[in-house]
Amino acid sequence: MRLLLVEDDDLLAESLAETLEDEGYRVDIAARVRDARSLMASEDYSLVILDLGLPDGSGLELLEHWRNERRQLPILALTARDSWEDKVIGLRRGADDYLTKPYHEAELLARLHALLRRGTGAQGAALSVNGVMLDEVSQRVCRSGEGWEPLTATEFCLLRYLMRHPDRVHSKSRLLDQLYALQQDAAAPNLVEVYIGRLRRLLGKDCIQTRRGQGYVFPSH
Repeated sequence: MRLLLVEDDDLLAESLAETLEDEGYRVDIAARVRDARSLMASEDYSLVILDLGLPDGSGLELLEHWRNERRQLPILALTARDSWEDKVIGLRRGADDYLTKPYHEAELLARLHALLRRGTGAQGAALSVNGVMLDEVSQRVCRSGEGWEPLTATEFCLLRYLMRHPDRVHSKSRLLDQLYALQQDAAAPNLVEVYIGRLRRLLGKDCIQTRRGQGYVFPSH
C-alpha cells in the first residue's frame, strides 16, 4: 500500500518514512506543495500525511484543492498549531483527522490504521475477505480457520493491497507501483508474478484470479 508523505523537515520525513516502511507501507516524500501536486496527479495513493506548514504554499489550500478535484482518499493533517480553532478549520477544509506536532509515532500509526480501516469497513486489526484473514499487526495470514502463516514484507504489502481493493482488476504495473516507492530502483516486471505465486501456494490457487492481458483480481466471494 502506497502513501504520500508531504513534509519539508528532511529528518522528520526520513524517520517517519522508515517507520511506515517497517509497517509494510511504501512511502513517497514531497517537501513542497508543487511536488505533492505533481505526485498526486501521476501516482495512486491510499492515504496522505500532510504537513500544513510548507515553504512554498499553504497545506490547507493544497488540501482544499485535492478535495475540489474530488479526491476521496484519507488525509491526515499534521501541524504545529494546536488550538481547537485550527483543528476545526482543517477538518472543514477536508482533513479526515488532525495531529499536532510534536507527536508520538505510535499515535500517528494508530490514527493512520483507523483511517484505512474506516475506508474498507474493517473493524479490527484483522482484515477478512472471502475466507482469508490478514493480521495487519503481526503481518500473518490464515484461510478458513487454518493455522496462521507469517508473510514477508513484500508478500504482506501485496496481499493487503489486493484485499483492500477486492473485485478490481490490478495490472502488473499498478501492483509494482504499490510495492516500490519512487526513490527505489526499478523492480523486475516479473516480480509480481513471483509473489502472486507465493501467495497462491499459501492460500490456494483460487484466492487470486488472473485476468489474461489485464492483471489480477482478489475476489470478495
